[in-house]
Amino acid sequence: MPLLARSVLTPLHIDVRRGAVADLGAILADGRISSGGDVAVVVGPGQGAQIAELIRPSLRSADVFTVAGATLDAADDLGGKLRARSYDAVVGIGGGKTIDVAKYAATRRGLPMVSVATSLANDGIASPVASLITDGIKGSYGVHIPIGVIVDLDFVESGPDRHNRAGIGDVISNISALADWELSRQVRGEPVDGLAASLARAGAEAVLNHPGDMSDDAFVIVLAEALISSGLAMAVCGTSRPSSGGCHEIMHAVDALFPGTASHGELAGLGALFCTWLRGDLRRFGEMSACLARHGLPRLPAEVALTDDQFIEAVQFAPRTRPDRYTILEHLALSPTETRERLADYAGAIRDQLG
Repeated sequence: MPLLARSVLTPLHIDVRRGAVADLGAILADGRISSGGDVAVVVGPGQGAQIAELIRPSLRSADVFTVAGATLDAADDLGGKLRARSYDAVVGIGGGKTIDVAKYAATRRGLPMVSVATSLANDGIASPVASLITDGIKGSYGVHIPIGVIVDLDFVESGPDRHNRAGIGDVISNISALADWELSRQVRGEPVDGLAASLARAGAEAVLNHPGDMSDDAFVIVLAEALISSGLAMAVCGTSRPSSGGCHEIMHAVDALFPGTASHGELAGLGALFCTWLRGDLRRFGEMSACLARHGLPRLPAEVALTDDQFIEAVQFAPRTRPDRYTILEHLALSPTETRERLADYAGAIRDQLG
């Protein structure tokens, strides 16, 4: 993955609460974002169009563009449309796919971007990364972090529950990613950014130890803030290292070999749990496994419709998805037979937890 745009600047506006969308027009009218309301509003096929209609009266100069699918072609097409007139900012409203397309197009046009998340599926709502598909393969592209991040709990609540729970897996995977980063420091001398690591770890620990669930506003706010902190961690250090290690290598491998299997966050959580088992950190393994189980997230390949053979194939392929990364997968360099043995032990440990 290419280095990201390094920045220690936080967004001008972060708003996580019920009713946040009602103030979106006023936020966009902030002179630091848009002096005259000349903004491009990007929506997806979900709730974005509904939100765009709510804010239209206060943004008379806004143009609304609908995008479908997180592809590089869609982002390039949007970028072409943004050249049609002079805009002050781009507003991406929707889930991770819509926001990624908006972030990429805004960055290529040199425009500030405001992220309005209607789901909490992954840390893309505030990260300097856009995950886009080209030629059937998902790639990661460095982009500018949003200048504002808005999460309205009313819209999150009305979205698909599975999408929101997936964000828990993405946040929890930070714990494994940070362990991989430290391993790389010890073995290869790779520098670790302490501030970035602290931001990523704090959010993950908060979600890991919170007793609530997606029906509890207090927990949802903690999850949203953790996802935002994860994005800021990447912006601080200029790489996705604080939030992406062997866990995401496995996720990208599954996406490449068996597309459509499960969501980003679900696979990241599963990959993180398996990598933590490989690392031999039984305390962390127990904590993470209990958290994923409590929130109904997958812990076994079969729970994301993968056979053991398919999961082993993905683990073997995973290091090729990020050849510049050093994680527990590269460190152990397990053969297919060894991976099968570790997977059997891993599954046994989970069954023991189930009692």
